[in-house]
Formats: sequence, structure tokens, C-alpha cells
Amino acid sequence: MIVGIGVDLCDARRIESSMERFTARFLDRIYTPGEQSHAQAAARPALSFAKRFAAKEAVAKAMGTGVRGFFFTDIEVVSGHLGKPHVILHGGAAELLRGLLPEGKTAHIHLSLSDEDPYATAYAVIEAI
Repeated sequence: MIVGIGVDLCDARRIESSMERFTARFLDRIYTPGEQSHAQAAARPALSFAKRFAAKEAVAKAMGTGVRGFFFTDIEVVSGHLGKPHVILHGGAAELLRGLLPEGKTAHIHLSLSDEDPYATAYAVIEAI
């Protein structure tokens, strides 16, 4: 059963501008330490951060709330050993999703990321299984 679908498009130039303007304060407010390490190691860090930002927005849209009742860092995007993105929910985001699921069901979040510099896009599908 599909719980929700979300999509987002992010301009890496906006992320880069925020990184320059607000430095660590911006990164710490939006990204987990693991996400920051992953993006900083990328050839184009702002584009990697933009993909993760788009993913967080897409997941929030799939939950039907936008970013309300939780922090951006409650949605963490990690990469599997082959590079496939996975979502780990923490805190308020995990609690909100549990409330959206039918009794006895668990959630699986499907996530696809893509980019064409300077744009990054994310598509999220939340499935109750």
C-alpha cells in the first residue's frame, strides 16, 4: 500500500550560497554529521548537499506534512555500498511516519536521486508493508 509520494527539485547554487553565508550553522541545521562527511568528500559538495536537501523535502512531502513537527536532521539520507540512497528517520519524523501507517504495518521508503548540475532532484515513495 502506498502511503505517499513526494518529489523535489533543488538548485545547488542556492545551497552553495547558504553554505557561504551561514557556514557550519546552516549545515548543522539541515544535515547530519554523516551526510556532511559524505557530501564534503564529493567532487562537487554543493550538488551532493542539494541532492540530500531535495531528498529530505521529497520525504516530507510524501508524509503529507512538509517539514512540520520534526527537524531536517530527523531525515537522514545514507548511501548503500553500491551507492543506492536509503532513508533513516529519527525523532519526530519517525514518530510522524508511525502515525501514518495502518496497524501492524511497517514503512519502506523508496528514494531515487538524480542531478544535472546545478539541479538536483529526489523522488520518494513511502510504502506500508
